[in-house]
Amino acid sequence: MRLSPDEIIFWQYGFLKLNATIAFTWGLMLVMAIGSKIITRRLSTDLTRTHWQNLLEIVVTGIEKQIEEIGLSQPRKYLDFLGTLFLFVAAASLCTVIPGYEPPTGSLSTTVALALCVFVAVPFFGIQEQGLGDYLKSYMKPTIMMLPFNIISEVSRTLALAVRLFGNMMSGAMIIAILITITPFLFPIVMTMLGLLTGMVQAYIFSILAAVYIAAAIRIRKPRPEPRATQ
Repeated sequence: MRLSPDEIIFWQYGFLKLNATIAFTWGLMLVMAIGSKIITRRLSTDLTRTHWQNLLEIVVTGIEKQIEEIGLSQPRKYLDFLGTLFLFVAAASLCTVIPGYEPPTGSLSTTVALALCVFVAVPFFGIQEQGLGDYLKSYMKPTIMMLPFNIISEVSRTLALAVRLFGNMMSGAMIIAILITITPFLFPIVMTMLGLLTGMVQAYIFSILAAVYIAAAIRIRKPRPEPRATQ
């Protein structure tokens, strides 16, 4: 039983190899890029709209609303990054209904790469909002003794993002594979549908956690007002 799509090798020359993770990741990105180009090439501002545009507006509006509810007052500013994370993880899960497809999120290398994107995006947006000096000072709050603990927290939550997504996707694929071997008829279909639902939930959780980390990074702590002297 395969634990990861990394084990499926399509081509190898020396230390260079093309495995299922790389192939399906780039294939998925290509399909998403072409699909977005096709859907957005004829956008309309009047009441005459295509079904694809209506679906696109529902998805974009829903993502913007979720970003705003997290505490990010300018959701459009973070829509590209957070929306792409959600759509990629969700599409990787939905495509599992295609025979022979292996979700790239079932590989630890893919989930680590996604988590590293969040790891870079958090200080990027934080510095953009607060400035370099104020952002770096946030690691020393409430006291400078918290500096190593805050750094460890940044690294550990990045690792947790990667391992959580990888573990859920891998375990779901393993359960379906076992059930197909034991009962190759109705039950695996039910579990496949449950796996799709789980994948969508994982995409939502991953993007929401990324939004929470960014919201925490851009939060500007205002100094407390000095108490007025009583006469």
